[in-house]
Amino acid sequence: MATSAKSKDTLRIGGACAFWGDTNAGVTQLVKGGDCDVLVFDYLAELTMSLLHKARSRDPEAGFASDFVTAVTPVLGEIASKGIKLLSNAGAMNPQACARALRKACDAAGVSLRIAVVEGDDLMPVREQIAAAGVKEMFSGQPLPQNMTSMNAYLGAMPIAAALARGADVVITGRCVDSALSLAALVHRFGWKPDEYDRLAAGSLVGHILECTTQTTGGLFTDWWRVPGWDNMGFPVAECSADGSFVLEKPAGTGGLIAPEVVTEQMLYEVGDPANYLLPDVTCDLSAVRMTQVGENRVRVEGARGRPPTDTYKVSSTWSDGFRLSTTLTIVGDDAAPRADRVAEALLSRTRRMMAEAGFADYSETHVEVLGSETPSYGAHQSGGTGSREVVLRIALRHTNAAALDIAAKEVAPFGVSSAAGTTGFSGRPKAGPVFRLFSFAWPKDKVPVSVTIDGESKPVEIPRGVPIAQSIGDGQRYGAAATAALPAGERITVPLSAIAVARSGDKGDISNIAIIARDPKFVPVIAQQLPTDVVKAHFRHLVKGKVTRYDVPGVHAFNYVMEQALGGGGAGSLRNDPLGKSLGQVLLATKVEIPAAWQSDISAGPPRK
Repeated sequence: MATSAKSKDTLRIGGACAFWGDTNAGVTQLVKGGDCDVLVFDYLAELTMSLLHKARSRDPEAGFASDFVTAVTPVLGEIASKGIKLLSNAGAMNPQACARALRKACDAAGVSLRIAVVEGDDLMPVREQIAAAGVKEMFSGQPLPQNMTSMNAYLGAMPIAAALARGADVVITGRCVDSALSLAALVHRFGWKPDEYDRLAAGSLVGHILECTTQTTGGLFTDWWRVPGWDNMGFPVAECSADGSFVLEKPAGTGGLIAPEVVTEQMLYEVGDPANYLLPDVTCDLSAVRMTQVGENRVRVEGARGRPPTDTYKVSSTWSDGFRLSTTLTIVGDDAAPRADRVAEALLSRTRRMMAEAGFADYSETHVEVLGSETPSYGAHQSGGTGSREVVLRIALRHTNAAALDIAAKEVAPFGVSSAAGTTGFSGRPKAGPVFRLFSFAWPKDKVPVSVTIDGESKPVEIPRGVPIAQSIGDGQRYGAAATAALPAGERITVPLSAIAVARSGDKGDISNIAIIARDPKFVPVIAQQLPTDVVKAHFRHLVKGKVTRYDVPGVHAFNYVMEQALGGGGAGSLRNDPLGKSLGQVLLATKVEIPAAWQSDISAGPPRK
């Protein structure tokens, strides 16, 4: 492989893939126009691992994210000639098979790349030992289920860095934390040590910013009208320095927007407590991170701090919990929502009766949403008016037996002729699929042997042990008096929260994370005083069953709200239309707040109105 002639003072890392199913266009864009030293590819989610485990059980050469090989194959020659390193967790449940598939593609292209494989994350072979240890789910405290379908430790950056040190051009891993791919490249380039925690935290932040690709170049940004070129979104490139600071940019001529508030939305995405973001290599404190615009579509990021990591890995495991089925119908006309409610009631009544007659038990769970009525997301905070005259009825069902759900599947279409006028939009008979629920727990690092294989030679990798969690966590920066400061005197006006803040929301299992970021530091006291946790919980009382915690993030004028038991089980275990909490930030932005009338010229007016 060619040696890169790029500067040794910086390292340019491009985020090429955010999930299994992301567009392959980012690879070509970054190879041809990103001037990158390294490309990182993230493919894995909890459900993905279960599906790939099942695929490997059927075919010993399956069980990896084949999209990785498909994405890089057309540009393998250019990757080799430019000396671009490829780091990917596409190996999933079968990293060796992924490596074999890539070698085959390289041979066909006449390209020689040294491919390394990191292994050790798959803990299914020792599940009996884990069960005997009596592990508990880290959020709910529940015991380990018997019918586990996957069990993978989130490995860190050090094995990947070890592979690069052995001369790898491509490193394929199974499960690792998303940010470890970028951190490994920085550890290798700049020689960072395992105890340089501030730099490891900064490098982990690079990876966290890049891992969702176009989410950090304007995708899902609150101010959507400010983001040009959705049809050709730029993929992110981080130009990183040895001190851990970096400048985020995108290839010239691409769509998107890189601004401090855009990057901040991504930084706080799914991190929980920003002062204690636990990763295998470091505990990150992001509370004092600073964002600075340093040019058009260029933002400098600095100020991350780190503490020693814990002595355990987080293990993401999944277990089988029956089957699910979902279907939709469209109802059009006056009083569409009440019609939809009656259709749902009748469908459930009919199918329950038919299941009982066939000897089946009742549903394990049912969930009805009338999309377009605003009720599923906004609850009591609907916008009002006479109600939508066009809604989509969504019905989701869960049962221990797929045959019972097949009865329900056959009874959806008949309601197109036996129920409400204006019922349409039936898109075919739905099929039941398996339900995989997430079970997360901690497992000692010293019980997880990790190895790197390159050129047929496998070597173990020594992993720093870490410290007990009580020694790893700490206090980040807090607002103090800034949050309780009195607002200027005078007349008050009421505005939506979106006028003074932007937001980003996401999930971790059944926990939803909402970041609220002030558009200007002077708006921080408004958010602090008018959006306490009890107000937020009340706003989401139709969705959130657990507690709400708020964390200060003064470096970027933000607050992070963490809501427990918020997603109906979360992920594939939830029957909701939004099981990942993607919409909750936008729902919260509709909350009304009171500000001084003198600030009216400083707030966002929202999108242009035609």
